[in-house]
This record gives sequence, structure tokens and C-alpha cells, in this order.
Amino acid sequence: MAIRGAADRETLTVARHEGRWAVEHQGIFSDHTAEKEEAKAAANKRARALQDAGRACQVRVSGEHGFFADA
Repeated sequence: MAIRGAADRETLTVARHEGRWAVEHQGIFSDHTAEKEEAKAAANKRARALQDAGRACQVRVSGEHGFFADA
């Protein structure tokens, strides 16, 4: 059984986009909102759907744990 690495994971990023918080996945921004927590909830919901479909994924949040996205 092969171990899947970070390159095999889908990454959803919560970041500022056009003055609001949004979820970025594969270069597409969605779920725009004024509240960071709402964007995080949307990202986690999308991540759960990916996991339920058998795809490994992670959610990253710009500004948390030393990660900053250029959006």
C-alpha cells in the first residue's frame, strides 16, 4: 500500500480576495464573505465532501500558523 504525500492532497486555502474572505481551490475563488470564520466553515464543508469522495485534502488559512497567501 503506497502512502500518499502532500502532493496528492487537494488544498483549499482561505484567503483575502477582492477585499473579502474566500475559499481558493485549484485557482478558483468561491464562497466570498466578509467574515473569515464563515469562509473557514465553507472550506471545511468542501474538504469534508472531498474526503467523502475518497480524496485526501487539507485546509490552509492565510495568516494562521505562519502561512500567508498572495491573493
